[in-house]
Amino acid sequence: MTNRSLLILPGDGIGPEVMAEVRKIIDWFGTQGIAFDVSEDLVGGAAYDAHGTPLHDDTMAKAQEVDAVLLGAVGGPKYDVLDFSVKPERGLLRLRKEMDLYANLRPAQCFDALADFSSLKKDVVAGLDIMIVRELTSGVYFGEPRGIHKEGNERVGINTQRYTESEIARVARSAFELARKRGNKVCSMEKANVMESGILWRDVVQEVHDAEYPDVELSHMYADAGAMQLTRWPKQFDVIVTDNLFGDLLSDLAAMLTGSLGMLPSASLGAPMANGRPKALYEPVHGSAPDIAGQGKANPIACILSFAMALRYSFDLGDEADKVEKAVEAVLADGLRTADLLGEEGTTPVSTAEMGDAIVAKLAAS
Repeated sequence: MTNRSLLILPGDGIGPEVMAEVRKIIDWFGTQGIAFDVSEDLVGGAAYDAHGTPLHDDTMAKAQEVDAVLLGAVGGPKYDVLDFSVKPERGLLRLRKEMDLYANLRPAQCFDALADFSSLKKDVVAGLDIMIVRELTSGVYFGEPRGIHKEGNERVGINTQRYTESEIARVARSAFELARKRGNKVCSMEKANVMESGILWRDVVQEVHDAEYPDVELSHMYADAGAMQLTRWPKQFDVIVTDNLFGDLLSDLAAMLTGSLGMLPSASLGAPMANGRPKALYEPVHGSAPDIAGQGKANPIACILSFAMALRYSFDLGDEADKVEKAVEAVLADGLRTADLLGEEGTTPVSTAEMGDAIVAKLAAS
């Protein structure tokens, strides 16, 4: 047993396939004296099939106890007929909410070997390395009142954008702390021109900056202008901090700057636990991709890079995280490509398992 504990939730679709490749990385580190106490359980559709709920209470309890949760993907067309309350995605939302994972970290990094895969010109994206910090547990996705109501002869859909000062301040601190370890720049994005919640967001971010992080360069931008600038010249940004709704949109936009969702990891972090490690959940950005599940076509890199984020942010193993990322970069530079990345001359198509094996080989050679 070790004090580094991981709960793995492979989930649905390609989730188990990509997670199997992460297990190879974890096992390799074990041979190097860096061991993890790993447990595994169900989430999403797999949990519904077994328990009639997308996240069993026992699984939720385990997630609260471990140092980090690593999740594959949830969902699939067979679950579309379910009531909203038990759809696979509700399991993921419950994890985020009950673990109070308020800061979602979405890096958008363009490896040199994949710069041609972006829809933008190569000089615009080559060397791109930005981090979007999205507030994850409040805002319009959780605000009350909400729902669909009847008013007269028609239905009305209601969702409420709501933020408290403390909710804004804590995610702002997360962004400033990250910036200090990167390029020392934060751009805060909201819609203060038309939304009162945006005015409060801008005011609180500025107050936290002035009182606690005056050394970090801070700028403010309307979220729609930010979307435009991300497609015009994304390398002007280092860390972007924004609310739940805008973060959802902007992080997906930034994701596609790199050319493939199969390459993008994420982390969702909360307050420190008694051992000083943050509550944490790590997951690839891609979905469950049921159309290719079980075919060996899935790209495991996003899930592997999510584990690298766990090494860095949950276990303070930054050097080891660097090794994983460099191994991924080296494999791509060798021309190995899963199905989502095929198309270039001089590249070699590989299966999900072959990509995982190649990354482990690069780690062993490092």
